[in-house]
Amino acid sequence: MSITQSTKTTLVAALIAGCLSSAAFAQASDPAAAPVTHADKKAAKEQSKADKKASVAQAKADKTKTDAQADADKASADANVKDAKKQ
Repeated sequence: MSITQSTKTTLVAALIAGCLSSAAFAQASDPAAAPVTHADKKAAKEQSKADKKASVAQAKADKTKTDAQADADKASADANVKDAKKQ
């Protein structure tokens, strides 16, 4: 049994239509594609504020850690100098 050219064309068209309808359904059912509500905007704004506060807190913690490490390095260097002078 051989498939004629018109049957092949019909099958290909049906497959393409099926793929397109699946993609359209997936896109329509995607919650990210839903319209943005006032609550969504407010939540995004609050998240942005929280992210900024977290970034500032992390920067302060990093600075404190760096300062403490610098002090420790200086104390170690001073101790090494004292030890070298004793010898």
